Amino acid sequence: MELSDLKIFVAVVRQGGITRAAEKLHRVQSNVTTRVRQLEDKLNTKLFDRRGKRLVLTPAGRTLLDYADRLLALASETEAAVQGGRPRGVFRLGSMESTAAVRLPTPLSIYAQKFPDVVLELRTGNPTQLANALLAGEIDAALVAEPIAEARFDSIVAFEEEPVIVTSTEHPPIDREGSVPGTMIVFEHGCPHRRRLEEWYALRDEMPERTIELGSYHAMLGCVLTGMGAALVPKSVIATFPESRRLRINTLPDGQNRIRTLLIWPRNSRSPKIEGLRRILQEELA
Repeated sequence: MELSDLKIFVAVVRQGGITRAAEKLHRVQSNVTTRVRQLEDKLNTKLFDRRGKRLVLTPAGRTLLDYADRLLALASETEAAVQGGRPRGVFRLGSMESTAAVRLPTPLSIYAQKFPDVVLELRTGNPTQLANALLAGEIDAALVAEPIAEARFDSIVAFEEEPVIVTSTEHPPIDREGSVPGTMIVFEHGCPHRRRLEEWYALRDEMPERTIELGSYHAMLGCVLTGMGAALVPKSVIATFPESRRLRINTLPDGQNRIRTLLIWPRNSRSPKIEGLRRILQEELA
């Protein structure tokens, strides 16, 4: 089994089929189809179930994908180390949605200029999802909010955020008696900002009457704007919202008003690609 076989297999999975994989790899479709079948023959197992025009991974295919991602990442890391430690290859970076939207454009732009031989791939999720993906070898590094499992990861502080509770301007300031919002608008469980908002309610011996789960900060802020409830978001996100002037920003007390975002990677496995991002975050953006 050759690395080129794995690259073709991964491309078919990531691109969602033979046609797009062939375009991505600059190959003819018949060549990609033949290479996939040859790989199945070598392994003596089916990697895909063919359902009409769709290819669906078999259990064996899902297992191979996990190993293929790790082998290709290791090959890229090995090549970079042999060639003097200059970052090259695919850098699979995970990030929370708010960090990706607000904090990452500048450092990733610098990264792309400094290391043109690196292909950046970005994956968003909550810290729990990203930590699991990191341990599974699906990504190389991730930007997540504290706390983290320190025994499993090395880390540096990348950003410090100020979380604020946002309501519509029609809602009274939340520091007034009886002004606790009845509905909280949050991400799914695992989001550090949801956890901070739940802690805020608990400290006041209150519970929201209703919880609405959404998938993006701008969707949350749009719902807040209509008076549906309150959300806790990084203050930096609000500046990207077109109707921010119609929102009431409620600050949190000392001790609750800071959340650090960390760049994490598996312990003792920092590669040139991670080192390049670490330097940009700590030196160029300090």
